[in-house]
Amino acid sequence: MAKVLILDHSKSMRNILRERLEYEGFSTEAAEDETVAARLCEKIPFDVILSDSTGSVSDTGVPFIVLAGEGTIDSAVAAVRSGARDYLTKPVDMNRLLTSIHRVVDQPGEAASDAPAPATPARRRRTAGFHTEPIIGTSPQIERVRQLIDKVAPCDARVLVTGENGTGKELVARWMHAKSRRAGAPFVEVNCAAIPSELIESELFGHERGAFTSAIKQRRGKFEQANGGTLFMDEIGDMSLAAQAKVLRALQENRICRVGSDKDIDVDVRVIAATNKDLKEEIRKGNFREDLYHRIGVVIVRVPALRDHAEDIPLLIDHFIGVLSAEYGMPGKPVDADALAALCAMRWSGNIRELRNVIERLLILSADRITLEDVRNYC
Repeated sequence: MAKVLILDHSKSMRNILRERLEYEGFSTEAAEDETVAARLCEKIPFDVILSDSTGSVSDTGVPFIVLAGEGTIDSAVAAVRSGARDYLTKPVDMNRLLTSIHRVVDQPGEAASDAPAPATPARRRRTAGFHTEPIIGTSPQIERVRQLIDKVAPCDARVLVTGENGTGKELVARWMHAKSRRAGAPFVEVNCAAIPSELIESELFGHERGAFTSAIKQRRGKFEQANGGTLFMDEIGDMSLAAQAKVLRALQENRICRVGSDKDIDVDVRVIAATNKDLKEEIRKGNFREDLYHRIGVVIVRVPALRDHAEDIPLLIDHFIGVLSAEYGMPGKPVDADALAALCAMRWSGNIRELRNVIERLLILSADRITLEDVRNYC
């Protein structure tokens, strides 16, 4: 899970960015000024900083993206010269921001200069098997998920992974890919909820140069990028009906056509889709195509909410303490019995993602052990 520091003098902007980025699966911290930001950077190995000014963030050694209140040529040039990876103006285009963040996180060595990037703790984490993080738990619900993965992964059947936000649907998809015959080929993700309906066709199928105003060069879409491998379509229930029709055609014919082209391209892609919605209810409401549902849902894997396998919470806490303490270079901290009981009794509406964030917060803010008072104060 990539860590993002949001440095912005506007509280409302900090809150907006935190809410959206955490929804997208990032771990976030916020700072209202450079002093607080510098203090947080000393404690936490951030992957990227979003800053409303260059200020002192260029001294932290962390890649940063500037979110400027007013865009001018001079300020853009100054930002790039100070080492900014990107320069965006407010109001922020969230899709462009997410693309920029992923570019920084997925390509940590890419910088304005030709000098190699230092091997920071964050960078080492990204190259240390992060994508095949284990599925933690011994409950019957989790064991059933593991069994389904083992049975379904070797074949090319399309899979629909369902469950609430934060339950680990992407992790299930990654293990499906890792245990398949396509494991050596690309695993490509697309968040259907994060892409505007007018751009989803270009994102999935690509476009030719000049296909529309901003199409200054040819672009391969996600289907082509995943050729021979797996395409993970997250939050597919949020896709427009028009886009659903085109995805259905691609799945039926195993071919796509770039926007602005009349030439079909054959693709060999296994699709794993995920949603937090009840697609049968969406079909009843007229929001989702029934024929597409049957195409993507050859096998349905339901990932349980954390409250439905609460017996796994102690194992998850122990796992996260081990992983996070290693990331921060600090010794692990024991959890008092009453603190553990309190954590196990919580509802966890954000599921495993929320639990991880809470454990991270407790590790940072607690003393030499995690107490019940810590849980009450920081949860």
